[in-house]
Amino acid sequence: MIFKLVGDKRPYPEHGLSNREWAQIPPRQVRLDSLITTKAVLDLHSLLARDSTFYGDLFPHVVQWNGDLYLEDGLHRALRAALHQRSVLHARVLELDG
Repeated sequence: MIFKLVGDKRPYPEHGLSNREWAQIPPRQVRLDSLITTKAVLDLHSLLARDSTFYGDLFPHVVQWNGDLYLEDGLHRALRAALHQRSVLHARVLELDG
């Protein structure tokens, strides 16, 4: 099992954080098997591209809401970590009140 659950939507309220605001959140370790995805589909071109982790934030974005961790952005990074047999990754975690 890679993820806790594969979802296809964001069940939490809109947070409105910009990329600059996400960058202010320090990364922390998150277990892959505690994450719920918000996308059920990933383009293999994104996953396998050499520069797929070059553009944008280096760390995935995770939203903690109602005790669950939702992988909002960075599915390709999480899958790459899993393919390298890692059980944790560093992510920026936004804690929302539920």
